[in-house]
Amino acid sequence: MKTPVKLLIIAAVAIAAVAAVALKQTRSSTDTETPAATPSPVAAAAVEPAAPAPAPAPAKLPKLIDLGADKCIPCKMMAPILAEFKRDYADQFVTEFIDVWKDSAPAKQYGIRAIPTQIFFDAEGKELFRHEGFYGKDDMLNKWKELGVTIRSPAAAGK
Repeated sequence: MKTPVKLLIIAAVAIAAVAAVALKQTRSSTDTETPAATPSPVAAAAVEPAAPAPAPAPAKLPKLIDLGADKCIPCKMMAPILAEFKRDYADQFVTEFIDVWKDSAPAKQYGIRAIPTQIFFDAEGKELFRHEGFYGKDDMLNKWKELGVTIRSPAAAGK
């Protein structure tokens, strides 16, 4: 090996070593830094403005998961329905599509035997119903009602 190449390799290794040491020192100094003395609660209240009240937690919503694939014909037929649900009913239930051909883990997790499969969950995450195959918009909205979830039309919801 020629001398300039050897020198270049040695320089690169030296730079990498210096960078690693510097990074380690930076991490350890931020981990071990002691916080500045905290003022007493009385002093803090006098100096700092009152913190705004925390925003209320968003309401839990029921959820519809459609497990399919973007190349499956019935799944493609359902795509515009799911998009409409996401757009028009987002304040009433969550709609999620999972492509099980791109990520097979959810298929195993949910015990999917055929695609598309729609799974309806209550607000606490308990499975209420599942359907295999194409499922029309009106059928799904009626299923929500059957399951005890009040579904307002998008116009009635102020849209």
